[in-house]
Amino acid sequence: MKQMNIKALARELNLSVSTISKALRDSYEISESTKQRVMQLAEKLNYKPNPYASSLRGKKSRNIGVVIPEVADSFFSLAINGIESIVKEKGYHVLICLTHEDFESEQAILKEFQSGRVDGVLMSVSSETDAGGHIHELIEQDVPIVLFDRVLKEVPAARVITDDMESGYKATKHLIDNGCRRVAFLGLSKKLSISNDRLKGYEKAMHEYGWRIGKKDVVTCTTDQQQNIRAVKKLLQQPNRPDGIVASVEKLAPVVYQACNEESLRIPQDVKVVCFSNLEIAAMLHPSLTTITQPAYEMGQKAAAMLMRLLDKKPVQTADMEVIIPSKLVRRGSTSI
Repeated sequence: MKQMNIKALARELNLSVSTISKALRDSYEISESTKQRVMQLAEKLNYKPNPYASSLRGKKSRNIGVVIPEVADSFFSLAINGIESIVKEKGYHVLICLTHEDFESEQAILKEFQSGRVDGVLMSVSSETDAGGHIHELIEQDVPIVLFDRVLKEVPAARVITDDMESGYKATKHLIDNGCRRVAFLGLSKKLSISNDRLKGYEKAMHEYGWRIGKKDVVTCTTDQQQNIRAVKKLLQQPNRPDGIVASVEKLAPVVYQACNEESLRIPQDVKVVCFSNLEIAAMLHPSLTTITQPAYEMGQKAAAMLMRLLDKKPVQTADMEVIIPSKLVRRGSTSI
């Protein structure tokens, strides 16, 4: 006879693996009626818990996994500092894992985390991620996870984000208020919630001010910087070229500067630029770069504090599962003559 396991119990009762696991451990999160159903079926089917797996789950690694696309982006560097400021006080170590914007790498990292290597996960998804099955699997293994910045809206996990749609609107409005009449938008991926929300803000501002969005005014960039430079140059070579650009991620700032330089276009006289960026050298660029600056350090702290609460098994209200922190428009030379 095939040995009954926790996944089979979950299928029989049409419950998640996480719910079965918590019920067997008499967790306060599970109702008494559900616990009773689980216990009765476990006894009926002679379910025997795996002592090895149980010991792994019961043992704390004191590690927190931080899964991010890259560290070159100053946002993630600052967010990591914020995370460490919280988790180190609680006696945890940080394991930083890079996906390099690759979905398969992200899946492999989360699969490895199911072994008990980490107690909890803080994560910002890759630009290729458009499905959350691998995140659901981790949650079902009773590993708490908090998403920050780049999230999947359909995944029922705690999250810390910024007001991306409002920030996209704010950036575009700033360009229009400074005289721009044809504003282009540079996104990174159609799969990323932050790119889509910032695009919605851009579209809202353009429509609100009565300016038409051309078919070529929205450019989806890639992780290949040379390819991005060619795409922006093509945008700027049009007869009726844009006189303003919203770059939705930090890595596109040098792309725009280089493309304008190669096309002999002056910033801000010919093209005004706003970029989502936490670059410390933004003020030292020539001209200095107007930015939408995210509170990266604070976001890292908030996400880490939320994860610590989940690890401590403290009740978290549904309303507290999503934290939205406003970004700030910092006006500099790239939008003013």
